[in-house]
Amino acid sequence: MRTTKRLLQTGAMALSLLACSVMAAVSQDEAAKLGNTLTPLGAEKAGNADGSIPAWTGGLPVNAGAVDDGGFLADPFPNEKPLFTITAQNVEQYKAKLTPGQYAMFKRYPETYRMPVFTTHRTATVPADLMAATQRNATATTLVPGGSGLQDYQMGNAFPIPKDGLEAIWNHITRYRGGSSRRNVVQVTPQTNGSFSPVSLQEEFAFRALMPGVDASQPSNILFYFKQRVTAPSRLAGNVLLVHETINQVKEPRMAWLYNAGQRRVRRAPQVSYDGPGTAADGLRTSDNLDMYNGSPDRYDWQLVGKKEIYIPYNSYRIDSPKLKYADIIKAGHMNPDLTRYELHRVWHVTATLKQGERHIYAKRDFYLDEDTWQAAAIDHYDGRGTLWRVAEAHSQYYYDKQVPWYAVEAIYDLLSGRYLALGLKNEEKRAYEFNFPAKESDYTPAALRQSGVR
Repeated sequence: MRTTKRLLQTGAMALSLLACSVMAAVSQDEAAKLGNTLTPLGAEKAGNADGSIPAWTGGLPVNAGAVDDGGFLADPFPNEKPLFTITAQNVEQYKAKLTPGQYAMFKRYPETYRMPVFTTHRTATVPADLMAATQRNATATTLVPGGSGLQDYQMGNAFPIPKDGLEAIWNHITRYRGGSSRRNVVQVTPQTNGSFSPVSLQEEFAFRALMPGVDASQPSNILFYFKQRVTAPSRLAGNVLLVHETINQVKEPRMAWLYNAGQRRVRRAPQVSYDGPGTAADGLRTSDNLDMYNGSPDRYDWQLVGKKEIYIPYNSYRIDSPKLKYADIIKAGHMNPDLTRYELHRVWHVTATLKQGERHIYAKRDFYLDEDTWQAAAIDHYDGRGTLWRVAEAHSQYYYDKQVPWYAVEAIYDLLSGRYLALGLKNEEKRAYEFNFPAKESDYTPAALRQSGVR
């Protein structure tokens, strides 16, 4: 029996290797579309047929609005009003342009949930060197056998012209979030009545190829370093998580360490992956729910369904205003819809189905990736019974002064429990995101971790 099982596993691996061996980068002719009919990151430059989605014309300029002393951005569209608002009473009229998860939210909260829909603005872009790197990747970068890693990759989106779902999700994983960024943010997990106790986090993302003093042409298997320190409440303060995210996760899987302030010890943290519990999340998110989705894609089969037009949270400057308190945003059941902004955009629809024999609390996930940024805009999560369980939305904004597309806040709504999690709030913090701070590789070693966690 063991021999038979081993032969079956070997055969499956051989088929996987054969499948991946034919996954070649696109031709020079196809890559030439980038910057012409396609944007430098691979989106369609043209608008849609009725003009409700405009053409991409380069994104917002770096001086699109004022930036205050704390780094908070002014809304570049302060006087715009909703074109219309979707409610439980008229949702059937708009169902074709909603995800199943969004539609379910109207059924779960018919009295309070609504989506104000505004004029669409294609605001995002990235620095010129990231555009050039992405174009280079189009003809050079390939998947490793099995798909859980990249070959011949340095920085930028790995597959601007994707041929399958696995390549599309690697675009989300490798997308630009600033060279090195530091943020002080709040995570909340409200009770069903809306009451909450905030958890304060200091997080750092540092992409190795973009760090000062690093020679990006020298081979390295590190994609980025991630450090997360809990700063409040006091019972959790001082705990620090360190992650080394790798490019080829077959050659070298993700490495993670945790400093426990109570024990004053650094330990390996293999649970910081897949469906391991998220930091101080009260069971409402998994480790791979952070940044909407992160980590190795090896436990799922990925399918590229195609493109569609849906309403997604976009240009979410209002909900990020420093004039707001967290209590203005966090309400029972869901965030305050008076502060949200939805726009019609084209997205890539990608499905992830759990592989036979693999384990994860989410048996299926439906991803909706914004075509202009490759960020996951919405993800529907299904349990092992096929029941729609959790609905994730990313309220994105473009940090125009630094040319960084990212999120203002991520939300995960649990349809079964009636609770939700919101991560990334910074309205009451002294500073917004700090981009391109002088990160060093020596800051992200296990030896440096204990010092980071001193109370």
